[in-house]
Amino acid sequence: MRLRVEFTTEPFDLDVAPAHAVVAREIVTGAELDAVDVGPFGNTAEGDADQVLGAVTALLRESLRAGATRVSLQVNVIGDARQDEGGAS
Repeated sequence: MRLRVEFTTEPFDLDVAPAHAVVAREIVTGAELDAVDVGPFGNTAEGDADQVLGAVTALLRESLRAGATRVSLQVNVIGDARQDEGGAS
């Protein structure tokens, strides 16, 4: 199964990236995920379910430890390679 995670950490600071945002971004860019996109107000990454869930666990733990007061995230199932190979039309 493949998953897509979208997340933001708060509080925001438009002048300097807060430590919690930097930590969260380092976790997803350092994980073995596909299609990582980081931005000032939201971040997304895709990958194998186990890899995404492992990154989400680390992201929550470390960004809260680094000062985040809120982490908003959404996880979506985006496909399963085994189903895609089945040739469903």
